[in-house]
Parts: sequence; C-alpha cells; structure tokens
Amino acid sequence: MRDKNIKIFTVLVFAVSIVVLGFFVSRNDEPAYASLDEFAQCLSEQGATLYGAYWCPHCQNEKKSFGDSIRYINYVECTEEPGRCTEAQVRGYPTWIFGNGKKLEGEQGLERLSLESGCPINPSVEISPLPQ
Repeated sequence: MRDKNIKIFTVLVFAVSIVVLGFFVSRNDEPAYASLDEFAQCLSEQGATLYGAYWCPHCQNEKKSFGDSIRYINYVECTEEPGRCTEAQVRGYPTWIFGNGKKLEGEQGLERLSLESGCPINPSVEISPLPQ
C-alpha cells in the first residue's frame, strides 16, 4: 500500500510540475491588449514597414504580438520580394523601417515600437516618441 501511495504522489508531483512549467514557458512578457488595430494602423500611417522572412522565429514572434491586427502592418516578405529588401538595405530579420528612415533591427516588441513611433498602444494614452 505504501509503494502505491508513493507512486501516486510521484505522478501527481510530476503532473503539477509539467502544468507549472507549461505556464511559465507559454507566458508572454508583453502585456495583453484587447485590440491593436488602431496601433497597427498608426504605425502604417507613419510609414513603418516590417521586413521579415517566413522561416525567421523572431519575425513570427513580432507578427504574433499584433494578433489579428497584423493585417494593418505594412509587411514585406523578403523571400518573396528580395529586391525590396535589398533596396531597403535590410541586413537581418526582422527589420522595421519608419517613414523618417529610422531603422530598427531585431525583435522590438510593442512597447518599443510605440515609443519609437509615438503611436499609442492604447488610443486613450498619449505617448511621446523617443528623441531622434
């Protein structure tokens, strides 16, 4: 009976450990926002373009952070339009190029894009862009 209780306890501890580990692995450090439509539209209106490649995990993370609102982002798939990426002097993925010519290479996250562009993530919050 004691061996059976030990086995049950071990299985339970293992199962709980997997659930807790799964929570921390799937956790996103970016705050969740209900809708990023206005933020994504603002980025596009400001001339921001995201250059990436389908096989790039950092590009996928950046796109995933926008959820369904990614449809409003100016996106260039460099595997399909290599000329545009060469012309824009994209050296790595992802690369954001803003209307003012500023270039950010690597995964940026929503907060950094908001600060760089002056586009508020939450439309009711005013934000000032970083100094040039």
